[in-house]
Amino acid sequence: MRPPDDGDAPAGAAALAGGGKKVGEMVVRIHMEDQYRLSDAAAAELDKLDDELVAAIDAGDTAASSAELNMLLTYVRQNGEKVPIDEIIPSDVILPSEDMTLEDARAIMEKPVATPTSADSTQAAD
Repeated sequence: MRPPDDGDAPAGAAALAGGGKKVGEMVVRIHMEDQYRLSDAAAAELDKLDDELVAAIDAGDTAASSAELNMLLTYVRQNGEKVPIDEIIPSDVILPSEDMTLEDARAIMEKPVATPTSADSTQAAD
């Protein structure tokens, strides 16, 4: 649904990845559950399912948003490769848990995503 907010990640978090992410894949975390690796093709389908979820949320349709979220999470679980618990890699996307309410979804969608500023880029170069 949203990319993770890397602004809150510890400075060394990316270094812990240890190259665990493969080219041509997306790593998805289901909130309060596991991480899954998805191929580019599976990630494209995930985008379509996410569009349906966002449309249901925007319409204020509680039943449809719950059903769309369930389909999205089921798709990830069935088509993704579960990342072993002892493998530490950053997630490209964090999906909400199954018990997310419509109000929770709206709050998440309204929260701005942190983006690096030019000052951050300058500090990173030092």
